[in-house]
Amino acid sequence: MLRKKDGQYISRPDSAFFDRLEKIIAKADSLGLYVILLPTWGDKVTAPWGTGPALFRNDNLPDVKAYGQFLGDRLKPYDNVIWMLGGDRSPRIEEGSDTNDKVMAARNNLGKTIDWTPVWSAMAQGIEAGYGKRALIGYHPQGAARSTSVVLADQAWLDFNGMQSGHGGGRDYPVWELVHRDFHLPTAKPTMDLEPNYEDHAYNPWPRWDATTGFYDDYDVRKQVYRSVFAGAAGVTYGHNAVWPFVGSRNDVTNLATMDWVSGMQRPGGRQMGFLRYLMQSRPQTGRIPDDSLVVSDLGQGKSRIVATRDKAGRYAMIYFPQYDQEATVDLMKLNGKTLRAWWFDPRSGVGILIGTVPKEGRYTFRSPPHGPDWVLVLDDADAGFVPPGL
Repeated sequence: MLRKKDGQYISRPDSAFFDRLEKIIAKADSLGLYVILLPTWGDKVTAPWGTGPALFRNDNLPDVKAYGQFLGDRLKPYDNVIWMLGGDRSPRIEEGSDTNDKVMAARNNLGKTIDWTPVWSAMAQGIEAGYGKRALIGYHPQGAARSTSVVLADQAWLDFNGMQSGHGGGRDYPVWELVHRDFHLPTAKPTMDLEPNYEDHAYNPWPRWDATTGFYDDYDVRKQVYRSVFAGAAGVTYGHNAVWPFVGSRNDVTNLATMDWVSGMQRPGGRQMGFLRYLMQSRPQTGRIPDDSLVVSDLGQGKSRIVATRDKAGRYAMIYFPQYDQEATVDLMKLNGKTLRAWWFDPRSGVGILIGTVPKEGRYTFRSPPHGPDWVLVLDDADAGFVPPGL
């Protein structure tokens, strides 16, 4: 399918492999699950970071498109596929940028400016030619302070934006700022953090890990996930450091993993992502907007940064308190109804705890419970008839 410069084939489709892929996608569909499919990992395009080889290049774009069309044709019968290009790489290296790709490109004498966007565009065009325009295509960028809304803003095939807050920028990398920027673009697309810190991932292990910094835990995961969703993200990714490489008897320990993937599936952070889903689905999501102006007191910084979201029509609001015993003064006049019903939602257990009713009279100061560490304040129009938040 992919040819070298001399015209010789590098490989042809492995029928057994793609038969198995189809079975997995069909099984996921039977369980009501979508599959995010990466046609290739990034090192097969960018090459300087990873084992390579660079199979998909600017000098074989017809073959790249043919590969994308082959995948689209093969998987056309399935409606539960989301296509993800990029593979943890930047689509281009620009002079003056500060990325791992730039460092590796310099080591390999690849030049100061390299643009792989034509490769990804050809692959996307092939996917759409085979799968149809219904193909939902995103791009998984490298960890950095730039969203695809910046580096791929002119690409019509990109259906939603994404960024990677990652594992090396600190426990409180301000992902809410990146999401907020994307949400308020004049030509906004849905956006999300495609790779926040993974549970049990070593803290900033590059180039050498300092063991005293430890690992990201479920609290670290929750802080980033809740704050990105409340800042306006259309969704979020959860990852575990032993699950993504399937650490176990058949695969070596990698990336400082401390357990096998089966144990990783039982970790608290993964279970708590379900609680976030229950919380968000307990209230109407159409019309939900980020709105930190709900909080008229100091929002805090870093680990104490509060983030708020609300229904555009004022029927409810949710405010994430990353710390226990933390105060915030809320402008109740942004909400509807004469009386508000207030809840504390526990993101560790998924349980909503009724605070009581509050008259909608100007401003009101709430203090999160004295244990936790984190909580979500839920405020409802008492007449809206919403169910208790969460489980």
